[in-house]
Amino acid sequence: MPDPLTVASGVCAVGALLSSWQLSRRAVRAEAEIDRLQAELTAERHAASHDPLTGLPNRRAFYRLAAALLTDNAGRPLVAVVLDLDNFKQINDRYGHAAGDKVLISVAERLAAFAGDNLVARLGGDEFAGLLSSPTVDHRWLDHATGRLYEMLAAPIPLGAATVRVTASVGLAPVHGTQLTEALDRADAAMYEAKAIGAARAHRALHDAPHLAEC
Repeated sequence: MPDPLTVASGVCAVGALLSSWQLSRRAVRAEAEIDRLQAELTAERHAASHDPLTGLPNRRAFYRLAAALLTDNAGRPLVAVVLDLDNFKQINDRYGHAAGDKVLISVAERLAAFAGDNLVARLGGDEFAGLLSSPTVDHRWLDHATGRLYEMLAAPIPLGAATVRVTASVGLAPVHGTQLTEALDRADAAMYEAKAIGAARAHRALHDAPHLAEC
């Protein structure tokens, strides 16, 4: 007959192993649940601060990130950029909203490529903004920058069997100190001034210190 003490000891050992296994399983499940919740929180934060179509920061995130850059830019000159596509409604009307979305995505990708590590955002609709660090803020650099940006945006965009080219009205304004809102207002005014000129010239630049506008 088995020794009762031996049997009891074995039962306790099995019980301890089972309890340890259950605790381990619970710990794994708890860790997986924490990872899931953290992933959901990260996704929610990203969705709250980014445009769902283009993936660029949205208006709220742009102002928050720009404010942080202005307080820690190591004295580098910064330029505010406002960009608005010309006659974008015609693309939606002629090719449909899916095609319009594709154009916006392409423009966002090109703007991000132009800006590099700098901040760019979609403010809404077909309006974009950026905050670019620059070696200087003289008119020659601004004119060169707007010309490069225009060329990148003007490259053909395939839309199935069709291909479109887009133009944009662009306003740039140097940022003085931490006056982001004032710089954006000047850039916005320059952008509308460029748009008001109309499409008489495919590439136009306005020099009127302290801003430059191009379309």
